[in-house]
Amino acid sequence: MGKFAEHIYTAPGDIAKLEALIPQLPNDAHVELTLDDGSVLLGTVAARPTVQVFQNAVGDEGLNGLVRIEDVALDRPETAGFHDVWLDRIAAIRQLPHA
Repeated sequence: MGKFAEHIYTAPGDIAKLEALIPQLPNDAHVELTLDDGSVLLGTVAARPTVQVFQNAVGDEGLNGLVRIEDVALDRPETAGFHDVWLDRIAAIRQLPHA
């Protein structure tokens, strides 16, 4: 997952918003994420995310984080994949029951 991010954050309020997402994304949780563009992603959290230092395109440093969501593909495992989602893109998290 590299050291560059399109969006980085340095303001305490912005960082607090990112950190508030982490407890809602525990290892192996089944979740439905609504992203800032309105798209919805279903899957399993591969590992609890952390807020880390990244650089933007001009070299400024700030914080953001990534969470890896594994596809749920029980009926066709050959189609399973994963999505790395920036924490700042997450608008809502809904916990789903384990199958």
